Amino acid sequence: MDFENAIAAHVEWKTKLRGAIAAQSELDAFSAAKDNICPLGKWLHGDARTKYAHLAEFSGCVQSHAAFHREAGRVAALVNARQYAEATAALEAGSPYAKASMDTTIAISKLRKQIGA
Repeated sequence: MDFENAIAAHVEWKTKLRGAIAAQSELDAFSAAKDNICPLGKWLHGDARTKYAHLAEFSGCVQSHAAFHREAGRVAALVNARQYAEATAALEAGSPYAKASMDTTIAISKLRKQIGA
């Protein structure tokens, strides 16, 4: 797993969501909310589960990653509902999305450190 790319891809979601707000375009909220579609999610629910399920850092990463995608899906749904002010507010510092994003970055870093990658 390329952990740096995984972190970057999840950080990029904020740009993608802001871009959709600015362009007033729709997003695939269903896919955004799924935590097993992105490369990290496929790895967490596949090979990594077999190798690292016994690690607390693994469980923390799975939980944080799932929470992140739930929040990304929620914001995408706001965009699709044309609730642009609400979607913008949902991305601000201190929001559940911002917390989930930070928690996911930290969890990925902790798991990477624990497995020595």
